[in-house]
Amino acid sequence: MSSIPTSQRWRMSVAPMLDWTDRSCRYFHRLLSRHTLLYTEMVTTGALLHGDVARHLDFSEQEHPVALQLGGSDPTDLAAAARLGQQWGYDEINLNCGCPSPRVQRGAFGACLMLEPSLVADCIKAMRDAVSIPVTLKHRIGVDREVSYGFVRDFVGQIAAAGCNVFIVHARNAWLDGLSPKENREIPPLRYDVVYQLKQDFPHLTFVINGGFTNNDQVQQALQHVDGVMVGREAYHNPWWLTQWDALFYGDSTSTTLSREAVEAEMVLYMERMKERYGAGWYGIARHMLGLRHGLPGARAWRQVWSDHKLKQEPAGRVSRIAQRLESA
Repeated sequence: MSSIPTSQRWRMSVAPMLDWTDRSCRYFHRLLSRHTLLYTEMVTTGALLHGDVARHLDFSEQEHPVALQLGGSDPTDLAAAARLGQQWGYDEINLNCGCPSPRVQRGAFGACLMLEPSLVADCIKAMRDAVSIPVTLKHRIGVDREVSYGFVRDFVGQIAAAGCNVFIVHARNAWLDGLSPKENREIPPLRYDVVYQLKQDFPHLTFVINGGFTNNDQVQQALQHVDGVMVGREAYHNPWWLTQWDALFYGDSTSTTLSREAVEAEMVLYMERMKERYGAGWYGIARHMLGLRHGLPGARAWRQVWSDHKLKQEPAGRVSRIAQRLESA
């Protein structure tokens, strides 16, 4: 587990991404960075309170530090779900107030909760009363076409009064009507200055900025203004970038970096363990590491092997040998 001080816990993180940041994805990312904070996919309170808890919450000890993101709007249910998260060993509980998808809106949570700050405050207080680990919030800078800074300033102020100290801010508005979730990540303009102003107005709070980060220079610039940077899709599609973070952003030059070949070998061992323990095939796990050779000669041939459904029944070790042979051909 990372030994960095609490003050730097949120310096770099990989965003919670539905259908992507499952336990296998997080295990892979942890091989690349020792200190980066990893987040689960959003898990709804209903899934935990009325579903298969182990399926949603089980994870590998190696994934620490790892945070559980919850979706919900009932304070009692969120408190119960947060307790489960702490019991299962998560390092943080995060409440989603940023997802704009219609499905999430129908559940009356996600970004639409920003329109009900009193309810969010009640949710945060209930969760904080239920657990001893940090309770954090992920949100947008506005809802629909509302671009008033006062809206998000007052929202943060009210939630902070309920005891929340860490705010992860996606620096775009969430448009609840007329845009798909994908469009909501691209069309509303990025406004980093809004997040920077929040940090100036609430210097005692921790602010992590999210949205559009693709290189080290952008991250370094943002870290001059806020406490941390959260990276989403770029971290998923170009995961080798994570291998630079421990040295660059945590000052840890002793954090050894495995070679790509060694990372692949570790993932093969992981696939074999998952097969033995849960009957899980390698195919659903391998999808998370398809970006491992991003930008390198032979990467396309390597990816094609690991994504070839005709090889599903083959042992992961044999698939790896085939992929590496074609990659080097």
